Amino acid sequence: MFFASDNAGPAHPAILDALSDANRGYQSGYGADPLTAEVQEMVREIFEAPRAAVHLVGTGTAANTLLLATMANPWETVFCTGESHISDDECNGVEAASGGASLTHVPSKGAKMTAEALADVLQVRGAHGVHTPQRGPVSITSVTERGTIYSVEEISAITDVAKSYGLKTHLDGARFANALVSLGCTPAEMTWKAGVDAVSFGGTKNGCLGVEACILFDPDDSWQFQLRRKRGGHLYSKHRLLSAQMKGYLTDGLWLDLARQANVAAARLKAGIEAAGLGDSLVTDPAANMLYVRWPRRVHQALTDAGATYYLTRGSLDGSNPDELLTGRLVCDWSMTDEGVDEFLGHLQGARAAA
Repeated sequence: MFFASDNAGPAHPAILDALSDANRGYQSGYGADPLTAEVQEMVREIFEAPRAAVHLVGTGTAANTLLLATMANPWETVFCTGESHISDDECNGVEAASGGASLTHVPSKGAKMTAEALADVLQVRGAHGVHTPQRGPVSITSVTERGTIYSVEEISAITDVAKSYGLKTHLDGARFANALVSLGCTPAEMTWKAGVDAVSFGGTKNGCLGVEACILFDPDDSWQFQLRRKRGGHLYSKHRLLSAQMKGYLTDGLWLDLARQANVAAARLKAGIEAAGLGDSLVTDPAANMLYVRWPRRVHQALTDAGATYYLTRGSLDGSNPDELLTGRLVCDWSMTDEGVDEFLGHLQGARAAA
């Protein structure tokens, strides 16, 4: 009953096999190997972007911060929501990697900004000449940190506003595959066809050991990114071991299959919560593999005592009021089983009945 994070799940055996295959013999380092070139072409084909620059890194934080550093000057500000990973979970990584670019929060609902809210902020921010941070790129996340997803239409509307100010848009796709299979569109439709300029294409949360693809649809930005990656200490010498993971991930559509499995597990979890009469406890309407719930402290305590593992994002188990509502986050990874979900739901029903 482990719902703390899809980071904590196992790597898929096919990815481990691909890694083992790549571990034989000798290859040139730092990405100058045939496997890396093959993977770059695989990513370009999947995104229908033959000119895109594709570079691999080992973590999502590296992907986000290096891409945004490439897109933003030190005197600019990046527009994002307050719930975004770059704002809450990357230790001022964008500011450090870019040499000083700040973050400006756009009002959000369910961790999503709207085109209208972005336009309102852009109209004010950067409007006072040399005395204010200049307008920089826009960064959105799908799946968001609240489990919601931007539709293709919402992405297009946001990028239209950004482009009206001459700004680029970055998509944090740590859970890109989960969003994609939920939307039922193509990678191209979700990104460059909708006006997105750069993508952090995640693999780590969806069955890889640790690999993310940084995709720049304008290849002119490639060299600057490569320099920043090297200078930031994110260019692996045994680079083929990153590429092997990505090849295993993409081969035969495994990345989509794993995302579907995680999403189906989350849908089963949601349906069980609703069947237990707790549908109104869902904080947002979950669209992929992440749910937020608001339950009394005593319910969270009972679930924890039964062996369930997940994060509380608001409140603490320590407290004197058993009826105080605490918010929890439940995340399903590709390996979550029906039995695991059903066991959790059984304990949930028991905790509710004991109330």
